[in-house]
Amino acid sequence: MRISELSRRSGVSVTTIKYYLREGLLAPGRQTSATQADYDDEHLRRLRLIRALTGVRGLSVTTTREVLDALAAHSGDTHLLLGLTLGSVSLSGESAEQDPAAGDVEALVEELGWHVHESAPARAVLAEALTSLRSVGIPMDRQTLLPYARLAERIAVLDLDGLDGLTDPLEAAERALLVTVLLEPALMALRRMAQENESARRHAR
Repeated sequence: MRISELSRRSGVSVTTIKYYLREGLLAPGRQTSATQADYDDEHLRRLRLIRALTGVRGLSVTTTREVLDALAAHSGDTHLLLGLTLGSVSLSGESAEQDPAAGDVEALVEELGWHVHESAPARAVLAEALTSLRSVGIPMDRQTLLPYARLAERIAVLDLDGLDGLTDPLEAAERALLVTVLLEPALMALRRMAQENESARRHAR
């Protein structure tokens, strides 16, 4: 396809596509003349992933390039590929400064039997949330979190079930990213609605 068709099918402007080409995020097309090139479905899938990383995850062009390079280096490892795309795996591999609640998070992960890398950013986010809750007088501990974690397991099963049958790594990465990030507000809305329903069941006349 020509660049105009690539733009139409991807939803990315020609100007932006040319910028991605200059920055090395998108591989050059097959040159057909001095000023024209043809592009294929591989370009389309990569362009959609770039758009998801920059637009949905909000990554900078530099970080997006680093993620794409890491994906290319580990294209045969689906687990790592998904972790890199979703931000579950730190590109640097370094752990952030430990929060006082980091030990509680580690104990929770061990109790659940989860396989979560020690440098996973979500560990730090959870520890920070626990510390914030405790600072306002809510003594949240791993036993309180356990039933929430079990519900999260069930959601994760549904998330990964949606990727079954996808054989192209870039397509799987894009789908995982879009579903994870764009569905999160819907999950929060469902929680609020369920809370209202439960309150009505318990307290409404």
